[in-house]
Amino acid sequence: MRLATWNVNSIRARVDRVTDWLERADVDVLAMQETKCSDEQFPTMPFAALGYDVVHCGFSQWNGVAIASRVGIDAVEVGFEGQPTWSDKPEAEAAAEARALGATCGGVRVWSLYVPNGRSIDSPHYTYKLKWLAALHNTAQGWLADDPSTPVALVGDWNIAPVDDDVWDISLFSESTHVTAPERAAFNAIVDAGFTDVVRPFTPGPGTFTYWDYTQLRFPKNRGMRIDFILGSPTLAELVTHAEIARDERKTGKNRVGSPSDHAPVVVDLRT
Repeated sequence: MRLATWNVNSIRARVDRVTDWLERADVDVLAMQETKCSDEQFPTMPFAALGYDVVHCGFSQWNGVAIASRVGIDAVEVGFEGQPTWSDKPEAEAAAEARALGATCGGVRVWSLYVPNGRSIDSPHYTYKLKWLAALHNTAQGWLADDPSTPVALVGDWNIAPVDDDVWDISLFSESTHVTAPERAAFNAIVDAGFTDVVRPFTPGPGTFTYWDYTQLRFPKNRGMRIDFILGSPTLAELVTHAEIARDERKTGKNRVGSPSDHAPVVVDLRT
């Protein structure tokens, strides 16, 4: 099975780009983030034409998560237990955030995750981000305890660069989110709970990024960040045979379909 994750940065603007890559890369399951549309607006038909079933959670031009699979989609779950919301209304459901979507695809439990950005260190959104990650840690730890044999993949845009080499110039981020000690500790807590970064062993070294801002020639100069990850449970980690960052999908040019997202897909191959 080939499993991938991609922050598509508006699926309606990039559906041709995404489906073109799906076909070329022979991907079985794709988790998407920042779809930026409601369920009714999601362009399902181009995926269906390629043999993919799609589940989506989205409400507006913000956030949005989806999973496309050609190996089945079962046990769909919107939001994880304990997931906090940004809303100050106690009755607000986590689904309203459109940040987490789970489904079982070909025997693998896949969670498409769009972790809150945090905005700035002094913002309430930063505190919310840490609470969100803590809740994910607690719930994911429970999944492993309840059923350690199930292969679970926590995939998506984590909005965290866990080590200094994951940003092109760490000195420029000293006052920014994504690299703070609490954010990194929250990410590492999930790793310590038993979820392994299954991509990094195949894509080591500094300068290996998954995101490049659109401004100031960041991509041609490789001034990016590594913030998109596939974390696997012990059972899933044992199945990984290969992983890669599809960096070329960030490129523009006459041989590319449509405009690129500012993120590149991240891919793992699993033994079945």
